[in-house]
Amino acid sequence: MNGHGMNSDQTIIKIMEGTSSKVGIDFFRSLVKNLAEALDVHGAWVTEYLRDCRRLRALALWLNDNYVEHYEYDISGTPCEPVVEKKCLVHYSENVVELYPHDPDLKSMNAVSYMGVPLTDPDGAVMGHLAILDNKPMPQRPSAEAVFRIFAARAGAELCRIRAERSIVEREEKIALLIDSAMDAIIELNKDLIINRVNRSAVKILGAGAEALCGRQIADWMPKESGSKLSRLTVELRQNKSGRPYLWIPGGLILQNLKGESVPVEASLSHFKVKGESYFSIILRDIREQLIAERKIDTLAHEAEYLKEELEKIQKQGPVLYRSEKMHQVMTAVAQVAPTDSTALICGETGTGKELIARIIHKASKRSASPMIRVNCAAIPSSLIESEFFGHEKGAFTGAINKREGRFQLADRGTIFLDEVGELPLDTQAKLLRVLQEGEFEPVGGSRTVKVDVRVIAATNRDLKKDVAQGKFREDLYYRLDVFPITVPPLRERGEDIILLAEFFLEKYARELGRTMAPLTPECYRYLMDYNWPGNVRELQNVIERAVIMSRNGELRLASLIPVPETLSDSLSNKSESRSDKVVRSVNELKELERKNIIAALERASWKVAGNDGAARILGIPPTTLSSRMKALGITRPHGLR
Repeated sequence: MNGHGMNSDQTIIKIMEGTSSKVGIDFFRSLVKNLAEALDVHGAWVTEYLRDCRRLRALALWLNDNYVEHYEYDISGTPCEPVVEKKCLVHYSENVVELYPHDPDLKSMNAVSYMGVPLTDPDGAVMGHLAILDNKPMPQRPSAEAVFRIFAARAGAELCRIRAERSIVEREEKIALLIDSAMDAIIELNKDLIINRVNRSAVKILGAGAEALCGRQIADWMPKESGSKLSRLTVELRQNKSGRPYLWIPGGLILQNLKGESVPVEASLSHFKVKGESYFSIILRDIREQLIAERKIDTLAHEAEYLKEELEKIQKQGPVLYRSEKMHQVMTAVAQVAPTDSTALICGETGTGKELIARIIHKASKRSASPMIRVNCAAIPSSLIESEFFGHEKGAFTGAINKREGRFQLADRGTIFLDEVGELPLDTQAKLLRVLQEGEFEPVGGSRTVKVDVRVIAATNRDLKKDVAQGKFREDLYYRLDVFPITVPPLRERGEDIILLAEFFLEKYARELGRTMAPLTPECYRYLMDYNWPGNVRELQNVIERAVIMSRNGELRLASLIPVPETLSDSLSNKSESRSDKVVRSVNELKELERKNIIAALERASWKVAGNDGAARILGIPPTTLSSRMKALGITRPHGLR
């Protein structure tokens, strides 16, 4: 293994570089290919375990420098069986065919050696496995096994994410089925009031099939008076003078079914936008029916909204990129608290990624199949916080025309993320404390007690201990939240992570904007490393995105976007004073200047690359970047130097 002469760190970096930007099946395909190449083995595959039939289905299989599609097999009599059954790493350094003579695939793959490790969920159940095989002996090497376990853990985390995403999609499909089976008729209209979608009850009321209804004006199924009334109300709702995206249609409407019969209905009209396009939905009910179904659909609609938001955030979420020791400590703490139900308090400056850490904790928890509901405590008016948290009954206050479920009830069996929890008013803090201690609350305007099972993750950029001392935050609530504190370090304290993140954002926005960008230059490194980054990762992301938009000829220019570091400013001033003409240099001249500058730094550091007195520190760039540039520019250590 490691046939290319790489050590375990280099192997990890190679595989990380090959998989860092991938998700889903693309991640698994990239993982097995890069794993096989990095470990110099004949084949590699990652599977999902089908427990009921004791079979393994390949998510990706790389063999003989090619992908093999649709690979699935029974584990009985294969070297994969002990991996799944015993939940442990299995390594056969040679003679694997003789050990498992009834496995026909081993012979066809010319297998000599094999190693496999299980992929487990947070509860320890086997989800699948990661395996490699070779057509030559595979000696036992702790470093190779360590690399193998690391990427088995990454594959397991990705499989968990995919299963969570599947669960969310399945929930949405169930909600769609529930809506379709509702007693109320539900009709979706586009901005021109043309029918897009109907449920079964609408088909029943109008007496026509969905094919006959969709694509026609809703006014075609109403008397002129009702059609004009609906059209007038949609204009009113678009203007949104009331501040609400919905309204109850006073007096209801009259429908005309396919037989020409008039059907009086109560009706509510809602307006919503998807990707900037306006849509309307009408909920219709025969006046003889009860109101129970309408409440159920309202609850399901709110749950669907939050599930869609959760799915969108999972799809947009990028990888956690870090090399710094401080972030390693954060991720270690995350791994410790995630499988538990303990309350976590995430502290850190604005823009450090506290919500991302919360989502990682949730996805790795036993509650990952349920949604994580986020509440921005700083963005909700104080008069509405209690209603937002606990919901309200119809008529509880002015404007409460319908019953509404609160965020805590929507998060039942899942996680609630209280972002900027330090901004909560003191009276709301007392009610929050009761929910955390007893798991129950009363909706605004109601007398019934609602019980919930919710895991709480809170985040703040404030010094809550100081707020407690000043009487701005309840001491009992603070200690209830501060069960497992995690402090996310500011970007300025993360060292090489700045460059790692900058390179990731550069590649991301170059790809999104369809541009070809040159790699970051040593001058860019100096700007990035010398700046204090008060806005942290969010500011870095915005700066790189703006720089890509403003780039010319694929060159990133940070001078106008980041305050010039003092050392670089002095250097530029000296050059400006010594030369009044503006020299335009070719690419080859710039490369030669960079080469000479690197050699000068290496000579000053006695050709030492890393460390406090190394050339990388002199140049203000990471040692890995300096090594890469030395290789690209053909710079080698002179003979006789050690």
